Amino acid sequence: MSDQLSKQTQTIFEQIKLTDESGNEYWSARDLSRVLEYSEYRHFLPVIEKAKEASRNSKQKVADHFEDILDMVRIGSGADRPIENIKLSRYACYLIVQNADPSKEIVALGQTYFAVQTRLQEISQMEEYNRLSTEEEKRLFLRGEMAKHNSHLASAARDAGVIEPVDYAIFQNHGYKGLYGGLDAKGIHSRKGLKKSQQILDHMGSTELAANLFRATQTEEKLRREDIKGKAQANETHYNVGRKVRKTIKEIGGTMPEELPAADSIKKIEDKAKPKELKKKG
Repeated sequence: MSDQLSKQTQTIFEQIKLTDESGNEYWSARDLSRVLEYSEYRHFLPVIEKAKEASRNSKQKVADHFEDILDMVRIGSGADRPIENIKLSRYACYLIVQNADPSKEIVALGQTYFAVQTRLQEISQMEEYNRLSTEEEKRLFLRGEMAKHNSHLASAARDAGVIEPVDYAIFQNHGYKGLYGGLDAKGIHSRKGLKKSQQILDHMGSTELAANLFRATQTEEKLRREDIKGKAQANETHYNVGRKVRKTIKEIGGTMPEELPAADSIKKIEDKAKPKELKKKG
C-alpha cells in the first residue's frame, strides 16, 4: 500500500463526512456503501446489521451510533421522493468496515482509517487529557487508562478461554510480538535495558503508552465483537491487532515502539504528584 494511496483513501472518507445542525459529524450509509464499492445499497444492509450486532456485543447503544433517517432525492419527473438512509457515527463506520468484504483494498484501508480515527477521537474527547500540557501529566493519564483497559482486556480474554496466569502471560506476549516486531516481554526488557523486576508499562513515554492503549482497546473489542473462543484464537487475535497497530505507525511515519527510549519509572512521577493531591484535599 503506497503512502499516496493511503492519503487518498483518508481524503475519501473525510470528503463524505457530513455535519448535522448541532455540529456533530456523521456519515451517510448510502455514501459509505458507494465508497466501499457495493454495487447496490441492499447488498450493504446485511453488513450494517452485523455492525449493529457488534455494537450490542460491545455494550454500546445501537441508537447512539445508527440513526434511521429519510433523505429526499429528486426523481425523473422533478419531484422529490423520500428514501431510507442511516446516519452513522464514526464508531458505527468503524464497526461496518470491520464487517465488510475484506477482499476489497478500500475496505482494508477503511479498517485502519476508522480504527485510528475512532481512538484519536476518544482521546481528544477526554477533557482531562486536553488539559494536560506536560509529558509527565500525559504519562500519568495514559498509564491510568492502560491499567483500566488492561483489566477489560483480561476479562475479554478470560471469556475467550484464557484462564490460567501462564496462559494470560502467553496471550500478552502475542500482543507485544505483533506491536514490537516479534519481541516478547523478555525481548522488550532486553531492548530497553530494563531489569526483570521493572514493569514495561511503567517505563513507557506517552507515545508508546498510546500505541499500547490502542492495541489493548482494539483487541478487547475484537474478542467480544467476534465472540472469539479458544486460547489459540485469542492469541492470534492479539498478535494480529498488535501487528496492525505497528503497520499504522509505520504508515504515518512514526517511530517503532522498540526504538523509543525507556523513560524514568512512572512511580517517581506518581510520588511527585502525591503532595499536590494532598494539598488539594486539605
